[in-house]
Amino acid sequence: MRPLMKKSLGHISAFFAYTIFGFNIIICRDLSTLALISPMGLLCFRVAGAAALFWLTSLFLPKEKVDLKDFPKIFLASMLGLFLTQWSFLKASTMTTPFDTSILTPLTPIFTMFIAAIVLKEPITLKKAGGVALSFIGVIFLVFNTVRVDSGSVTETQPMGIVYMIGNCIFFACYLGAFRPLITKYSVVTFMKWMFLFSAIVAIPLDIKELVGLNMAAMPAKYLIELGFVILFSTFVAYFLIPVGQKVLRPTVISLYGYLQPIIATVMGIVMGMDTLTWQKVLAAALVFTGVILVNKSRAASQ
Repeated sequence: MRPLMKKSLGHISAFFAYTIFGFNIIICRDLSTLALISPMGLLCFRVAGAAALFWLTSLFLPKEKVDLKDFPKIFLASMLGLFLTQWSFLKASTMTTPFDTSILTPLTPIFTMFIAAIVLKEPITLKKAGGVALSFIGVIFLVFNTVRVDSGSVTETQPMGIVYMIGNCIFFACYLGAFRPLITKYSVVTFMKWMFLFSAIVAIPLDIKELVGLNMAAMPAKYLIELGFVILFSTFVAYFLIPVGQKVLRPTVISLYGYLQPIIATVMGIVMGMDTLTWQKVLAAALVFTGVILVNKSRAASQ
């Protein structure tokens, strides 16, 4: 595949992955509001379900051997990119409003830029820093001009919820910034099947008591459908797409697609009749994507 086609595929993969993550914010918030399963329980369903799907998919692909020396690295990647990231997000979803989640998610590209600079020696050029700042301004402008929270109908954000969301951003930034060399070494399915297996091995024993006592047949159909979406799309499909982008795009560029998440929330509101399209939203979107272009066109790209 030609380099230009590979890079285009990487951008498309990152775009759709973070679009799914945008829907995931709303769905996980709804699941946590019903409180039928704890955040750790939801994490167990996600990692176990995705692990099963990736291992099943691997049966239909050529076998790929993983070097023994890479297993500790994959385990660490699993803890940072899956277990800790998803656990902190699910915990935060029970303590924060979607409004505050939208404000905090743009921290990931900033953390990623500095981690990539330290670990991968990726230079922080003036254009790249300007792109990150411009996209960050666009998201903050969007949030403050489009999101409205009725304090009488939603749970107020708790301080620990903010701490969990900041942790979520740092964990995923570490994953994006530190493990690109390892990810490019193996196919997406091979890497992800071990990632999710390690996360499932750690998560399930921590919540085995709840999992054994769950009565899935008694749960509302809407809850089961949302849970299925989270497992199939927000976990299996999205985490299949992320490594595709990581193989050809710099960590900072990939993380910038995280700015799609609050935009998706706004679009959902418009489609559902809860919001309207305004010039502020158009301007915010323009700022976000201009920032993405600036980072992608920075001097580091030619290097």
